[in-house]
Amino acid sequence: MIGRLHGVLLEKRPPDLLLDVHGVGYEVAAPMSTFYNLPEVGASVTLLTHMVVREDAQLLYGFASDSERRLFRSLIRISGVGAKLALAILSGMRPDEFATCVQCEDATSLTRLPGIGRKTAERLLVEMRDRLEDWSLAGAVAVSAAPQAAVVQDPATEAMHALVALGYKPAEASKMVRAVEVEAEATAEHLIREALRASVRP
Repeated sequence: MIGRLHGVLLEKRPPDLLLDVHGVGYEVAAPMSTFYNLPEVGASVTLLTHMVVREDAQLLYGFASDSERRLFRSLIRISGVGAKLALAILSGMRPDEFATCVQCEDATSLTRLPGIGRKTAERLLVEMRDRLEDWSLAGAVAVSAAPQAAVVQDPATEAMHALVALGYKPAEASKMVRAVEVEAEATAEHLIREALRASVRP
C-alpha cells in the first residue's frame, strides 16, 4: 500500500492532482481542504495517501494532514458512504468542524453538504460518535518549496467542474460560483472555498 508521496506537483484540477515522484506520475484525488494548502504547480509537495484497490481500478486519495486522512478512513467504513462522499464532506468542513457537528448532533449542517440527506446525516452522527476519540485533529504535513509560476485558465469554470465532481448538480455548481464575489485575481481554489463556505452557512 502507498501511504505517503513526496514529489513535484505537475497539475491541479480540483479535486484531482498529478504528482511526479522520481519520474512516475501519480494521479491523486484530494479534498478541497488539501487543495487550499497546496503550493503552485512546479513546487515539491508531500501528501499522506490512502490507496483503494478495486477489480477495475487502483485509486489514490491524498491529504495534507493526518486528521483529514483519519476522518476519510473512518467515513468510508460507514455503510453507504463511499470515497466520493467522504471527499465531499472533507471539502465542505474541516475535521474539527465535523467533530463538532457529531458532538452537538447537528444533522442540519451535514445535510447542507452535497449527497447527504437527513437519513445519511443521522447515520453519520450515530456511527461517528464513538470514533471521535480515535482522531488526532492536528498535525498538518508541510507542503513547501520554491514555487514556479502556474498557468491559471478560467478559474470560474474550473471551480464549477470541481463542485460537480464533489457531487453538486451542474446548474447548482454554476449558481454557487456566480454567487461568490469574484476578485480580479481569484484562483479556482479561492472560488471553490468561498462557494462551499456559503453553501453551509445557516
